[in-house]
Amino acid sequence: MSKKTISFQGSAGAYSDLACRAVYPEYQTVPCETFQLAFEAVQNGAADYAMIPIDNTLAGRVADVHHLIPESGLSIIGEHFQPIQHSLMAVKGTKIDDIKYIHSHLHALPQCREIIRKLGAKQQVEGDTAGAARKVAELNSPEHAAIASALAAEIYGLEILEDDVQDANHNTTRFTIFSGSSAVPAYDPDEMYVTSFLFQVQSIPAALYKTLGGFATNGVNMLKLESYIDEQFNAAQFYADIEGHIENEAVDRALKELEFFASTYTNLGTYKAHNFRKK
Repeated sequence: MSKKTISFQGSAGAYSDLACRAVYPEYQTVPCETFQLAFEAVQNGAADYAMIPIDNTLAGRVADVHHLIPESGLSIIGEHFQPIQHSLMAVKGTKIDDIKYIHSHLHALPQCREIIRKLGAKQQVEGDTAGAARKVAELNSPEHAAIASALAAEIYGLEILEDDVQDANHNTTRFTIFSGSSAVPAYDPDEMYVTSFLFQVQSIPAALYKTLGGFATNGVNMLKLESYIDEQFNAAQFYADIEGHIENEAVDRALKELEFFASTYTNLGTYKAHNFRKK
């Protein structure tokens, strides 16, 4: 029996890779150059699941992903909150005073301003954190260092010079797990669930207010609401996460009211909430 696989965007050792291994340690991870290729790996059967970042507590939403979700045709079957713990790494034998350049992802560099300022190093933007680690290994120079995960240091044979170099310890990324088929868990009233969906509003006054009113009147908590701007700069489509299972009566009533007022509605999935939400 072939090993199950899970795709992610980035190089081996990226934080998405780390998230895959945390949730599915028995799966083989499949690095993909872009988010679109990570989605396509599931669409064409090259991977069973895809681990996709949605939001980060410091960097905000991952904009590219939100535009790919509506076109993917995939379902969300789970979520994972991954703490981001950055490490400063370089080739073995490097002294911290040798470093003149620090390589990392566009979002990771601003998360580590203090260590970069302290070293007086120049920032070098790379496609992802693990790719930065790989490049530093290839350069094989003590003048170059990377900010990436400890896993990346292990994979590319780098030495960690300092752990936890991020400025904020609450740095966390929320990932969603996509599948080619939906897998709604059986409803347990004692369990916490998240339901995700897409919808479009009609072009009438107070359309969004009417569409979302059912969640307020039925006491359903909205966890996330994102708008998509179309070519006319209109908020044509929305992505939403709500707390609750689709088989819960209050959730069912709220969604039926949304469908009545919305011009389109697409359910993306219902899944168990990650323990991070229960703190």
